[in-house]
Amino acid sequence: MNKFLIAPSIIASDFTTLGDEIVACESAGADWIHVDVMDGHFVPTITVGPLFVEACRRATKLPLDAHLMVSNPDQHLEVFAKAGANRLTVHVETCPNLIQTIERIKSLGCRAGVTLNPSTPASALDAVLPLVDLVLVMSVNPGYSGQKFMPEMIGKVEEIRGGLDAIHSQAFLQVDGGMSVETVPLMYNAGANVFVVGNFAFKHPMGVGEAIRLLRGCIPA
Repeated sequence: MNKFLIAPSIIASDFTTLGDEIVACESAGADWIHVDVMDGHFVPTITVGPLFVEACRRATKLPLDAHLMVSNPDQHLEVFAKAGANRLTVHVETCPNLIQTIERIKSLGCRAGVTLNPSTPASALDAVLPLVDLVLVMSVNPGYSGQKFMPEMIGKVEEIRGGLDAIHSQAFLQVDGGMSVETVPLMYNAGANVFVVGNFAFKHPMGVGEAIRLLRGCIPA
């Protein structure tokens, strides 16, 4: 197993050749396919829904990592699970009964993830750290791709890594936002081990394969 995982954010790809884009990610050695689901309410942008996840599922056997940036995630969990998502990540800001939401995700046969906006403190996750399979740290404000990496999130990753290690959790610690060959090493050294990569992968002049190769090589073996 790779010492860290790369999850291309398929929202940044060319939807006119979605199947080919996913195959290119798989061929390049991507570990997961990350799907950003935005509702135009919790975040300003509207992106995709369960039919898109279903299409991705038909195109790959890689794990589908669905990040639900939506105001009422509980009412959408089942449909995304049925569409083929392997992991469902919800925001602490949108879940008044977060433990119940995590339990529901697991009951649907999915891995449960939880994330928080940059302005939400890491302590908001303390009660659920023993329950989750993944923690996602947003290193940009969610809603738009291509934003600049927020270096102040390095400390948040370090804090969450410390909390996970203290309870001997095997949960993944994922980072999303402004990931590149410059920022991935910073977050890896802080304790992250899954990296969501959007524009760096899909807008790279040499293609997604070269982008992933560069990311694999930016951290010494």
